[in-house]
Amino acid sequence: MIRSVRIIWLAAAALAVTAMLACGDRAGSGERAGSGEPAGGDLPALRERGTIRLLAPRLTAEGGLHGHGELLRRERVLADAFVQLQGLQAEWVWLDRYEDLLPALLDGRGDMVVAGLTATPERRQRVTFSAPLAFVQEKVVTRAGTPAVATLADLAGRTIAVRRSSAFWVTLAEVRAEQPELEVVEAPEELDTEEILYRVSTGEYDATVADDIRIRSAQTYLDNLSDGLALSEDRAIAWAVRPDSPELLSAIDGFVREFNPESRQPERYLGDLPQIKQRKILRVLTRNSSSTYFVWRGQIMGFEHDLAREFAKQHGLQVVFVVAPTRAGLLTWLRQGRGDVVAAGLTHTAVRERFGQSFSRPYNYVSEVLVARSADSTLRAPSDLGGRTIAVRRSSSYWTTVEELQARGVDVSLVAAPEELETEDIIDAVARGDYDLTIADSHILNIELTWRDDVIGAFALRDSVAHAWVVRDGDDELRAAIDEFFNKEYRGLFYNVTRKKYFGSPSRVQRFATARSARSGTISPYDEMFWRYAEQYDFDWRLVAAQSYEESQFDPNVVSFAGAVGLMQVLPRTGRQFGFENLTDPDEAVHAGVFYMRHLYDRLDYVPEAEDRLWFALAAYNAGLGHVTDARRLAAELGKDPNTWTGGLEDVLPLLRKAEYHRRAEHGYCRCLMPVHYVRKIRDRYGAYSEAVPRETVSEDSP
Repeated sequence: MIRSVRIIWLAAAALAVTAMLACGDRAGSGERAGSGEPAGGDLPALRERGTIRLLAPRLTAEGGLHGHGELLRRERVLADAFVQLQGLQAEWVWLDRYEDLLPALLDGRGDMVVAGLTATPERRQRVTFSAPLAFVQEKVVTRAGTPAVATLADLAGRTIAVRRSSAFWVTLAEVRAEQPELEVVEAPEELDTEEILYRVSTGEYDATVADDIRIRSAQTYLDNLSDGLALSEDRAIAWAVRPDSPELLSAIDGFVREFNPESRQPERYLGDLPQIKQRKILRVLTRNSSSTYFVWRGQIMGFEHDLAREFAKQHGLQVVFVVAPTRAGLLTWLRQGRGDVVAAGLTHTAVRERFGQSFSRPYNYVSEVLVARSADSTLRAPSDLGGRTIAVRRSSSYWTTVEELQARGVDVSLVAAPEELETEDIIDAVARGDYDLTIADSHILNIELTWRDDVIGAFALRDSVAHAWVVRDGDDELRAAIDEFFNKEYRGLFYNVTRKKYFGSPSRVQRFATARSARSGTISPYDEMFWRYAEQYDFDWRLVAAQSYEESQFDPNVVSFAGAVGLMQVLPRTGRQFGFENLTDPDEAVHAGVFYMRHLYDRLDYVPEAEDRLWFALAAYNAGLGHVTDARRLAAELGKDPNTWTGGLEDVLPLLRKAEYHRRAEHGYCRCLMPVHYVRKIRDRYGAYSEAVPRETVSEDSP
């Protein structure tokens, strides 16, 4: 019998993070690049040294919102918690390739592997695995419409592509003993499993094998993947240590088992706060949008995301985010037991209260604003709406707002927009002329207006509209806990910082002219640094200067809403992965930014033209390599060249903000007109700098 995946999310992560935050952000944990200095020793030796080296894959294009990428993120938090409780400091040792992790462990370059590894029999012969973090099954995956694989006999004549270094290769070697007609193709090592699954969906590969965590994640955005025959029983995802580290293994196992729920969690269940605390997992229903929950530069962010994580932390809970297919589906899934609370910026309405759910106290107040095309300057009041048409989702509070206008005698028509569209998508449709008008919450419109000028907020239809979280009727203790949380946090320091982070104006004051002086041959006070590191990594220093201006206006102290720091606006986490600790130092900041650009440029070696590859790398620097990967896949689907910028990714990236596209993308929603503008502005400024300032001795062959 093929059983569904049973992922055990360990609650220790949230509990230990609470302890760490009490001592300071990420207390006792450090991150660095490299392979580590060779050293051995069991737990007593580590305690004497005071550090433990954690081997992990360097994830530039981090996993999507769920699935394997989410498992890896949780593993990192959990590992930090374990290290903290042992009284040690963590040194993260980042490696580029999965196949290097176990050799590095055995060579003494690390003490423990934290990488979502499957504990296969072959790997168990080399290293020792901890108690399981999760359980998976390995299944055959094919494209829908091709012959199904339900038995081993169905594999006859099929070609399956997997990486030789993966656990799946070993599994298929065992299968071939029973089904010799099966052909196994070696996929390139640089392809991750998610990319191989994508190539199965396009027909480039006939089939592959993957674990059900990855399969379920991929099926959320690739609806033509079909999983069939299970080739393994449940296999454990676990951490790895050297065989000569029994005391370290014992400590890890004790840590894992102490917080590991014994029962397998069903996909749907009900229960108030006591039952949630017993499971130690809070499931938060939300939507993938700019105002709630999204990925940016490989980092999961969002107003609702940050609030929910803080609430869960204060109650010693691990949080799992569940993205419903539509906004209307949020409340349906809540009633069905697919989540415990809805945190998605929902307006408290009497209609919504009738259907078996209860609202928390308000935590955010907005206005409902009429949205029109920018050329439409005639709208100043409801009386100007005669003969016009407003498009909104029927399930939204905006629908009731328009019905109230009609009841007051305003001659306005009401059109139902598709339920799967986010408000941002409908705004975009108004800008294109597909709809006449729409309504948006003021904070959503403000986000849109930071990057677009083709729509305007005409006037407010309702002021002081209250947003609240939602729980099921009868979950009184959970609702009381949420009310207490917002009573304490609303308009406090954490809340104000978080709200400003996402909804405060991100525009930056222009502090410098585009170029200092063509006669002096200088662009900024940091030209020597730009030149030195551009020379080292084979770039034009004037390009680096143009990028730095776009990132920081040459202000070494600027910090972005996402926490990026310094002249090149590198995220501290990214800097630490590559060995850069002090991003407020201009020299180190420039070095980190150029190093990271080179890393991205090298990762994009499948783009044949150097100029296209450069624009791809800049887009990835701005939005994350994951969104660029999603856009390449989408370009191929739309018949565009996925390896060109002009006419290719430049046109396709902005589509990832539309639900019809981003719901099929591994990394979800993206405000991806921003990286297009980012590339365009850097390219234009680079051209201006090139005309004004000589390149001097930098090689003309650099990218």
